[in-house]
Amino acid sequence: MTSLDDVARAAGVSTATVSRALSGRGRTSEATRARVRAAADALGYVASASASSLASGRAENIGVIVPLMDKWFFATVLDGIASRLAPRGYDMTLYNVTDDPGQRQRLFERTLRRGRVDGVVVLSAVLTDAEVAALDALELPVVGLGLPRGELGGLRVDDTAVGRVATEHLLGLGHREIAHIGRSVGPAGPSDPAYDVPTRRRAGFEAAMADAGAVGTFVEGDFTVEGGRRAATALLGDTGGSGHPRRPTAIFAASDEMAYGALTAARELGLRVPEDLSVIGVDGHDFAGLFSLTTIDQFPHAQGERAGDAILAAVAGDAAAPDAEASLPFALVTRGTTAPPPG
Repeated sequence: MTSLDDVARAAGVSTATVSRALSGRGRTSEATRARVRAAADALGYVASASASSLASGRAENIGVIVPLMDKWFFATVLDGIASRLAPRGYDMTLYNVTDDPGQRQRLFERTLRRGRVDGVVVLSAVLTDAEVAALDALELPVVGLGLPRGELGGLRVDDTAVGRVATEHLLGLGHREIAHIGRSVGPAGPSDPAYDVPTRRRAGFEAAMADAGAVGTFVEGDFTVEGGRRAATALLGDTGGSGHPRRPTAIFAASDEMAYGALTAARELGLRVPEDLSVIGVDGHDFAGLFSLTTIDQFPHAQGERAGDAILAAVAGDAAAPDAEASLPFALVTRGTTAPPPG
């Protein structure tokens, strides 16, 4: 195995110079740095993680806490984070928070305290007071993304505005009988209604409807395709049990996956989209174009990139770091599932 000494001999410099040149820390001329890197590449030298950590005082690893690893949205955000970490030589370790209290306690009280990460990114996880305190006790940079707790701050999409824009799009087409499929309450835990994503999207929907002098219908869904299908069937079916005598002419689903479920329900009930029913979702899902779905794109990959940049800058103590507490962009993307109401 090639050693640091081998690289030093090949480059004609000391091992200390090799260490500085490869780590990017300390004073080394650009010419020397280039010569050392060329020698390391030619010899196939790779610094061991433990040696690099001892030399730099850093693990060169970022921990990412994520509630669901099998969902498209989180996978896309994670890819965005990784795309920023890898070029800087940082690894990414994923920590899944489940509903198991024992697993969560081990994660926050033991695993994260082992010194294996230089910073932590938390994605949309609902945390307890004790877990928030444990993060604070780490004394590491923490960047939140879409967190439903105000005291943690972080990067967020203005989901109230998202709900309003989606609803105003339907109202602008002439719809007045509009239903919203979402989640009425956050998951178990101390979620703050002021920051809870489904609560804010519903608030935007209700505010836009009130401004238009209309009263919308709300039906519970669980942010899955099947959840959207069940909710839409209840809304659209003649005997679906929705309790609402008038069938909506438009549905605003709080996620693209629920919108796909609404499209499925409409097809099963013999309704044409958009001639009989308009449907709009939220996310900017990869399949939205395939389904010609009108959606609010919240650019999840770019969210991940922003979080990656923010945590790296925080770890480096960069005074010119990108704002780690900011509102993230979103955009209405109009496609073929929305149109004026029938008649």
